[in-house]
Amino acid sequence: MNKKEAIRLLNDKGYKTTKRRLDILNYFEGEDRYRTAKDLNDHMEVKYPGISFDTVYRNLHLYNEMGILESTELNGEKQFRMKCSHDHHHHFICNQCGKTTEIDVCPMEEALRMLSNYTIEDHKFEIYGLCPLCGTA
Repeated sequence: MNKKEAIRLLNDKGYKTTKRRLDILNYFEGEDRYRTAKDLNDHMEVKYPGISFDTVYRNLHLYNEMGILESTELNGEKQFRMKCSHDHHHHFICNQCGKTTEIDVCPMEEALRMLSNYTIEDHKFEIYGLCPLCGTA
């Protein structure tokens, strides 16, 4: 997902494209990693002193529900990143810096064989560890 697609989706669903919402999109478009609500709040606080954490959090969850952002739990905290918009893939996620690396392997074929009587609606496959930069620190 890129900023232009996100804006179109917001407008199609009847949401206004405010300066704050654009700044949130700009923030995530420039990050290739998962970020916390606090990270975003700290970033927004520079431009919008006194911005409510609730405002930041509500927008994060709105974007997540609309499929603009994807989320994961990392180090016991919900974190977000811009949703990928290309071919099916999964991610390696660094536990320290949150950087993501695409993985083109998917375990779904084996899972479908094992769960043949089940209806699978969606899946997510993530591997956690340390990226090369954090692993050598």
